[in-house]
Amino acid sequence: MNESLYKYMRVGLVHFMAFPATIKGEGPVLETIRKIAVDDYFSAIEITTIKDPETRLAVKKMLETSHMTVAYGAQPRLLTTGLNINSLVEEERQKALDNLKQGIDEAYEIGAASFAFLSGNYEESRKEEAFQALVKSTNEICAYAKSKGDMKIALEVFDYDVDKRSLIGPADLALRYAKEIRKAHDHFGLMVDLSHIPLIHETIEESILPVKDYIVHAHIGNCVVKSPDMAAYGDVHPRFGFPNGENDVDEVVEYLKVLLDIGFLNTQTPPVVSFEIKPFGDEDADVVIANAKRVLNLAWARV
Repeated sequence: MNESLYKYMRVGLVHFMAFPATIKGEGPVLETIRKIAVDDYFSAIEITTIKDPETRLAVKKMLETSHMTVAYGAQPRLLTTGLNINSLVEEERQKALDNLKQGIDEAYEIGAASFAFLSGNYEESRKEEAFQALVKSTNEICAYAKSKGDMKIALEVFDYDVDKRSLIGPADLALRYAKEIRKAHDHFGLMVDLSHIPLIHETIEESILPVKDYIVHAHIGNCVVKSPDMAAYGDVHPRFGFPNGENDVDEVVEYLKVLLDIGFLNTQTPPVVSFEIKPFGDEDADVVIANAKRVLNLAWARV
């Protein structure tokens, strides 16, 4: 592709994954967000909860100054607490729902344009009940967000039988779910993630094409799924080029081509496409981020 990638996407970074010490809303939040805000490679940033109100205010001011698109990832609010929005125990479902509503309040407070979450675990024998619980929760989340403004809502597609074991899930169920929610909420869509596609046991086309009309956000990353005995097995988001990893430049090229073909990447309303990568062991986060930028640059040159 001869044209700038910035014509087709707003390149972002999932802050709390690149700097995992911040994933619970504590640690070097302000310092690490600043690293991203001063890097003009990035037009967008995805953050999560920030527990300290003063730090949250400082981050808000910094991001207002940065001219970046801000997205709020509520996945850690569920994953670090074990909460499940499709729990069949109503009290547990409500706890998860209340947690996400608090996240929506925080996302509005910090100026986020979008809010993302994920579905929870399920029992195969009660899969349909879990699906209906998820639909109920999602409708409540979308309505709550709409009552406060125009923030977009997205559910991120995760694996269903390897690591996170989330209900959504394979492409056919993701499609059914997205169609159901869109009946009442046009501000809802799906987030796809290159690093999750091998974990779902689908090809890029199998995962993307069925839900192409509902994709509103995309992640780029890597995973290891060949064997549980291997380092970084599961949904760990290792750097590109990691031993036994599934995704590198070739796969990013294919992913970008599919996203272009379906019109998701476009020049009229360039969407957010964020790296979701995480240092493994004692790897340097800044070097891992540089790795990701190099991979995207190489891939875009071949699209």
